[in-house]
Amino acid sequence: MTTKPHLIAIDLDGTLLNSEKNISERTKSVIAEARRQGHHVAIATGRPYRASVRYYNELALDSPIVNFNGAFVHHPLDRSFGTYHSPMELNTARSIVSSCTEINVKNIMAEVLDDVYLHQHDELIMQNMIMNESSIYTGEIHKNLKDDPTSLLIHPHEQQLADLRSMLKEHHAEMIEHRVWAAPLNIIEIVRAGLNKSVGLKRLAEHFNVPQERIIAFGDEDNDLEMIEYAGTGVAMGNAITELKNISNEITMTNEEDGVASFLEERLNIILPDKRQLS
Repeated sequence: MTTKPHLIAIDLDGTLLNSEKNISERTKSVIAEARRQGHHVAIATGRPYRASVRYYNELALDSPIVNFNGAFVHHPLDRSFGTYHSPMELNTARSIVSSCTEINVKNIMAEVLDDVYLHQHDELIMQNMIMNESSIYTGEIHKNLKDDPTSLLIHPHEQQLADLRSMLKEHHAEMIEHRVWAAPLNIIEIVRAGLNKSVGLKRLAEHFNVPQERIIAFGDEDNDLEMIEYAGTGVAMGNAITELKNISNEITMTNEEDGVASFLEERLNIILPDKRQLS
C-alpha cells in the first residue's frame, strides 16, 4: 500500500447515492479497491440504521456506522465497539410536538431508533422513510411516545417553515439542533443539542486510530457541514449547497457523475481494470 490508512466517511443521499437512490458499479468497485488497499470506509448519514443497512451490506462494509446525524453510532458486526445513542429529552420533544400540533403542521414523526411514531398516516412518508422492519405507531404522538426520541421530523406547510424555525431557535436552542431538508419536502429534522456527524466521525477515527489529517469526508447538505469542516480533507459534491462548497477543502463531481469514485481514484491512486465497463 502506497499511502497510510485513511478513514473515508461518506454521506448517502446526494453523495454516495444517485437520483435513483443507487450506488453505481464504478463507485462500488472504487470503494472495494480502497478497502483492499487498507483504507477504512464508513457511512455517515442522517438516515436511521434501517434505511441505510441496505447500502452497508451492498458495500460489504465491516466498519461502525453513523446514523441520525451522530445521534446513534454503533458497529453492526462488532458489539465490543459499543452503542452510542444520544436521544433528546422526552419533555423537550413533547413541548415541540405540542407547539406543532397547535399550528396544524402537515405531519410529525418521532423515531426511537427503529421504532416510528407517526402523527397521521401519510403514504409519502410510509413509502420513502419507513422500512418494513420498523414498528410503526400511528396516532397522537404526545400520547403514544413514552421514550426519549432519537429524532423528531416536522413536516410543516411551506408558509410555516420560517416561523417554526424561529420558534425552535428561540425556545429550544439549548436542548436541540435542527436542520431543514432540501426541497421539495422541507422537513425540519431535530436531534439533541451538540450532535452532528463530526461527533460520530471522531468516534470512528479513535476506533481506527486515524489522525484528523487522514480523514476524507464527502457530503452535499447542511447536515454535512461539521463533518466536512472536521475532516482533514472535506470534499463537497458538485451538487452540494454553496455553504458547504465554501468551507470544503475540495469540490468533486456531482453524485450523478460518480463524484466520490472520481475523487478517490485520483487521491488514492486507484486504477480499475476497465473503467469503460463500470461507467
